[in-house]
Amino acid sequence: MKIVQELFAQAILSEQAKDKIEKEIISTQKTEEELILEKKLISEDKLFEIKSKIFNIPFKKVKPEDVPQELLEIIPEESEINYKMVPISKKDKIIEIGMPYPENIPAQNALRFLARQENFEYKVFLISLANFKSILNQRKTLKVETKKALEEIEVVKKGGRRDTLEEKLAPKMLEEEAPIVKMVLVILRHAIENKASDIHIEPSKDKLNVRFRQDGILYSSLFLPLSVHASIVARIKVVAGLKIDETRVPQDGRFSATINEKNVDFRVATFPILYGEKVVIRILDSGVGLRSFDDMGIRGRNLEVIKEAIKKPYGLILATGPTGSGKSTTLYSLLNILNQDSVNIVTLEDPIEYSIDGVNQSQVKPEIGYSFASGLRQILRQDPNVIMVGEIRDEETAGLAINAALTGHIVLSTLHTNSSSGVVPRLIDMGVKPFLIPSTLRVAISQRLVRTLCKNCKAKSKPTEKIKKYLKDVINSMPDYAKKEIKDWEDLSIYQAKGCEFCNYKGYTGRIGLYEVLPITKEIAEVILKEPTDVQILKTAQKQGMLTMEQEGVIKVLSGETTVEEVERATEEK
Repeated sequence: MKIVQELFAQAILSEQAKDKIEKEIISTQKTEEELILEKKLISEDKLFEIKSKIFNIPFKKVKPEDVPQELLEIIPEESEINYKMVPISKKDKIIEIGMPYPENIPAQNALRFLARQENFEYKVFLISLANFKSILNQRKTLKVETKKALEEIEVVKKGGRRDTLEEKLAPKMLEEEAPIVKMVLVILRHAIENKASDIHIEPSKDKLNVRFRQDGILYSSLFLPLSVHASIVARIKVVAGLKIDETRVPQDGRFSATINEKNVDFRVATFPILYGEKVVIRILDSGVGLRSFDDMGIRGRNLEVIKEAIKKPYGLILATGPTGSGKSTTLYSLLNILNQDSVNIVTLEDPIEYSIDGVNQSQVKPEIGYSFASGLRQILRQDPNVIMVGEIRDEETAGLAINAALTGHIVLSTLHTNSSSGVVPRLIDMGVKPFLIPSTLRVAISQRLVRTLCKNCKAKSKPTEKIKKYLKDVINSMPDYAKKEIKDWEDLSIYQAKGCEFCNYKGYTGRIGLYEVLPITKEIAEVILKEPTDVQILKTAQKQGMLTMEQEGVIKVLSGETTVEEVERATEEK
């Protein structure tokens, strides 16, 4: 009862509470930890930090999704449950083992025995009870369901009958297809429940790897036998309307399914690799497709500039950034504001990600000659007020977009550049005459996505001297109006999240945008006509009060929305 004694010594427990817990340990057969947490005498993290000092074992927090499935298989599941121990990491040849009860002698003996049997070296770390349970739950949820589906495949192969039949993805199927459909549904449902944006199904030399992208980060979630790869890919191709017998070239498709009483669209892309076809499924949840500017992170001066731009009767508005930076979400949010009964909106997209009532959305098909350029010519005959072109990829599309903006249309599109100041040189490279740009381009929005801190477990903390210097350097480079909005910037505080059950011990939930919004003012127009380099454009824009993405990121760090690490990760390539 070392923990109870230590809590009593630290005056966290009264003598009466100490005696009561000691009696309950004997009568209920519960552990010290369980009783202390039940009575909410101390937080779980604090409890295990104290335990770490008592037993001189390092305390570690582990994100369940960071523990590979194959690592968990080193110790039998029964032993993990019985002895409360799980492999959590592998460093060189040493397996790190997490245990909430490392003082348990039978558990230590069992671990030594297993290490000899499986021939591995190990090091023990203390993990909390909740962390232990979350790792096991993460493993069991997906593993049990896929294992059951795999067993059904074996039964069907041997001529047996299945008890139940999942027909959500395909109402008519052969007997042997049912377990495969069930397995696909398990993967889709697990991805949605974990708020993943993408599912990667990747064949390797000896296994099938399933990975989920959550908040922009890719995590390994499941390993399956390679023998089920062809069947899983075939089933996904069937529902996505792709050619099953074509495995040599990439294919694109989409399908919809009702999962957990929710209608979700899925975009499918196949790609031939060394060991078969890789499949990436983008999850398009219409419930999160259209977001408010505030939810996206567009505020203050940036919001004013964008709203001013869409009030104009014509002009080009460009969203820029790498793939997966949220450009389409920004354009959809702009369309949502412009979408009125008196406005005819026509879009050209590849692919159509979200359906918007009242908007005429068209999917381009380059394989039959229906490209952005050819579609843009036809759109002008549809009497549009607003045109959205999914992406300006070539000289022809750029020229048509500029001409459409010149002839009285609001044109929204995306462009691949690293910054808003790089938009003008990129358009010039694509053959647009410099003198046409100031009269057509209204605003360029460059963006990146960063993970947001978990609201449930984030707390204020003092930055290290290195981080404090970085923050002050960035603040000093900001426009005066932005500096004035930062309170007590001589004594800065930031926020950190320890990780909790709500965020699956990641410390982050969801994402928010960092934006660099460049309005084409008279001064910028003069630069474009004289010296249209991104350096000169950026210098002039900053003099006029434009915040860079990094500066915007620091403001979001100080407001407790994200971390310095996330801002650096998102802006380091700029």
